[in-house]
Amino acid sequence: MAGEERGEDDGAREAEGAGAARGSGRFAADYISLGIREPVYEVVEVKANGSVSTEKISRRQLLKSSGLRLRDTRSVDPSLWLMNSMPSLLVREQAILLNLGSLRAIAMHERVLIFNYNSPGGKVFLELLRPRLNPRNINGGPAMPFQLEVVEAALLSRIQRLERRLMHVEPRVAALLEVLPNRLTGDVLEQLRLSKQSLVELGSRAGDLKQMLIDLLEDPHEIRRICIMGRNCTLDKVSDDMECSVPLEKQVAEEEEEEIEMLLENYLQRCESCHGQAERLLDSAREMEDSIAVNLSSRRLEVSRVELLLQVGTFCVAVGALIAGIFGMNLKSYLENNTWAFWATTGGIAVGAVAGFFIMYKYLKDRKIL
Repeated sequence: MAGEERGEDDGAREAEGAGAARGSGRFAADYISLGIREPVYEVVEVKANGSVSTEKISRRQLLKSSGLRLRDTRSVDPSLWLMNSMPSLLVREQAILLNLGSLRAIAMHERVLIFNYNSPGGKVFLELLRPRLNPRNINGGPAMPFQLEVVEAALLSRIQRLERRLMHVEPRVAALLEVLPNRLTGDVLEQLRLSKQSLVELGSRAGDLKQMLIDLLEDPHEIRRICIMGRNCTLDKVSDDMECSVPLEKQVAEEEEEEIEMLLENYLQRCESCHGQAERLLDSAREMEDSIAVNLSSRRLEVSRVELLLQVGTFCVAVGALIAGIFGMNLKSYLENNTWAFWATTGGIAVGAVAGFFIMYKYLKDRKIL
């Protein structure tokens, strides 16, 4: 009975592979019939033995070699980077699709294809992946399967880039918080704006990566699909338990399931730390902006008070100028014949202006306008 079940599973896999091949053939025929040029990707292929090569592969060849469907490649297609900017880790029967920022890759049992290998994410990923290939543990056996090494190197490269950006932004924000709000200049405010923009972007990317890891940890089915990749094992559709033809493979797959969960938990903690620190710095920057706004409002209030006092003084002086203008109309008032009239009029205007100013000042104080 076990042999018959394994035969049925092998037949189902062969039928599915043949169906995918027929689908890719129809896909290529549709391209030719429509007169559309089939996309060709330039990728870096890294094999499990550490060899690295650059090759060009068409979409039809990519689908045929990886057993993927057309809709699966949308998450890693470099031409659709505006539509698939969210980080994702998709597990399929024969491949794992990685979309982590500028890193786009397809990990298979014995090789990985890296798109946009000249991007910052692709370069860091290659630097971390190549030393990890063919590691040996104490017993002399392989430490982890190749696809798990690829996943760990991808997560590590992404989180290290986020941590480097945080280490670059954090000292700038700390320096700005020390000089503000006492030093309000255009350059300092522009640096604060740029730092806040960087923190918003960093927090958003770290939050998206954290949510991806949480969703993956909450879905044990996807983790078990990673464990059985490349093995003669299946998942029960009802209980979701692993069923392997060789008991030793089932034991190894279960141990790998625990290792994957621990690995994801580790990177989730680092991602949460990075995200939390970015959010705390962003909150400090926003509080500083509120403090600057209050400080500027206080300064504007002082300026408004001075302007109001100047306007009151100008009004009182204008009343005195009106009186002086009346006496300057060259009409006879018989006061010009008296020697004391000039001094009396000048003194009255000065006393009246000062008295009017204090009267207006007291009125404004009583009304709590000043």
